[in-house]
Amino acid sequence: MKRSSEKAASELFAALYPRLAGWCRRLVDDDGTAHEIASEAFTRLWARWTSVAEPRGFLYVTAANLVRDHWRKLERERRALHRVTSEAALRPPDEQADPSVRLLVQSLPERLRVPILLHYYADMPIREVSALTGRKEGTVKADLHAARELLRVHLRRSLDHTS
Repeated sequence: MKRSSEKAASELFAALYPRLAGWCRRLVDDDGTAHEIASEAFTRLWARWTSVAEPRGFLYVTAANLVRDHWRKLERERRALHRVTSEAALRPPDEQADPSVRLLVQSLPERLRVPILLHYYADMPIREVSALTGRKEGTVKADLHAARELLRVHLRRSLDHTS
């Protein structure tokens, strides 16, 4: 039974992968991304092989969802880049962030650093930070609070040493 299942999966792949990848290519306009999406759709199909009644439909719906996610990611990146470049253009050239604060932010664990950079440095609302990081808004708020507390402690310590 297992051998016939593998053979059926192999035949399905040979029959559908080129068309699926071509369809994705037309949607994302990039060969590499199209092949990644088509491959991921097949990977998800293999994970559910015994429970999927209509593999072809499953593949195309899955690929369409992955394409949509790809487009959303590109749009978020485009907006973030626009925000950052606009911010840089508006900032006076001689204004420099305090290097000690920058170093403290860089020293934060990634879980805390990313929300701080997105919320305070890229000026994104918590809702958008939540969407970008895939975390709940409450988690983002808690991470921002924890990061601010760590920064406050480190800044207080560094100010005490300079006085």
